[in-house]
Amino acid sequence: MRSRVITTCLATCAALVVLDRIEAQRLVAWPAPGARVHLHAHNAYPDRGRWADRLDRALAAGAPHLAIEQDLVWVPAGNGRPGRSVVAHDTPPTGDEPTLEDHFFARVAPRLDAALRERREDTWPVLVLHLDFKTNEPEHHRHVWDLLGRHEAWLTTAERTPAGSAPSPLRVGPLLVLTEDGEGQEWNFHLVHPVGAALRLFGTVPPPARVLPADERAREAALAALPIDQLVPAGPTSYRRWINHPWTVVEQGGAPGAGPWTDADAARLRAIVSRAHQMGLWVRFYGLNGHSSPGQGWSAGYNFGTLDAVRLRWRAAADAGVDFVATDQYEALAEVLRTRPPAPH
Repeated sequence: MRSRVITTCLATCAALVVLDRIEAQRLVAWPAPGARVHLHAHNAYPDRGRWADRLDRALAAGAPHLAIEQDLVWVPAGNGRPGRSVVAHDTPPTGDEPTLEDHFFARVAPRLDAALRERREDTWPVLVLHLDFKTNEPEHHRHVWDLLGRHEAWLTTAERTPAGSAPSPLRVGPLLVLTEDGEGQEWNFHLVHPVGAALRLFGTVPPPARVLPADERAREAALAALPIDQLVPAGPTSYRRWINHPWTVVEQGGAPGAGPWTDADAARLRAIVSRAHQMGLWVRFYGLNGHSSPGQGWSAGYNFGTLDAVRLRWRAAADAGVDFVATDQYEALAEVLRTRPPAPH
């Protein structure tokens, strides 16, 4: 009897060790900056009822790694309906836009549930959700925080730590949620929660807005010449984990004003990415399109004019290790990322 008890205790201890190892695998400082290049599906939602296939296109594009952008606008309670976060680009919304729950979470639930069942944690996160808040009401932030809480089994989280402490390791799940640096976000998504709480989404390191001129052309020229340490001024915290740049920091004038791609351009791109990664940050660049017609609602401000011109930039961004390459041309970028040679080790 005694030997049976000892055997049972040893088996239980061994099982606990295995569970501890599994949990330790999830509690890592990963996905490491530079480990993956994502197709970042810009504006993957309908725009006033048009182009309703964007999210489906992104999910079907076949990119090795995928991030989805959803722009959010708050619709206050009224007309017998509760307040809600809708997926929309412009304000004020019409009120008929889909909610974040219906448009995004309901559509990706089968993929994320399958990831939980399969437990291939080396592939997690299988999706990145980028929330671009167009309005930053406190009730909007609370609504989204609570919505994420209802889906916390999917989430990549991190422990809220005291101010000034080193970033806590990520507890990686099938979905990573990112936000930016909108008014009140750090407070509502981070500081208001007690030390030890699980952070459900992660913001950007603030951009160097205070040192830039207000005039748009002067601002673009200043961005293209700004020293790298000012473009990436700080490293991560437990909450702030990435940095988000327009292409104007690489080429003056961004996509519309860009000339031929040069060695100097490539060197500046690599320097920005290297600095971000050395500081421990993921980095995103937007927006990189090359289209001859604006017929699908794509912005002229993100257009290099031809597919050949933007492919040069896509390949350069991938070779530099940019974590999130934002475009409206999902299928074309996915093909570049699928077929490019493996990075040298």
